[in-house]
Amino acid sequence: MEINKELILKVAKNSRIKLTDKEIEEFVPQFKEILNSFSELDKINTENVNPSFHPVDIRNALREDKPKDSIPTEELLKNAKHKKGNYFLGPKAL
Repeated sequence: MEINKELILKVAKNSRIKLTDKEIEEFVPQFKEILNSFSELDKINTENVNPSFHPVDIRNALREDKPKDSIPTEELLKNAKHKKGNYFLGPKAL
């Protein structure tokens, strides 16, 4: 792939980024260097290497989910100013 001013302008347009002429001239060699670095990675033999999606094992740090008794409805509603039956009464939603 050839990296030139037109490619930089196309990428900038797709990204909705406005670049000055000076910035475009600076990006051309930088993009070439980045793509060259990735092409070096393409040369590495990874035939017998398993994919590693996370460099560190991820463990569940949350507590075990155990059911327990909840607070009685009467106790929850005892200080509620607006209630109807066993429910909090809120404003109407239109």
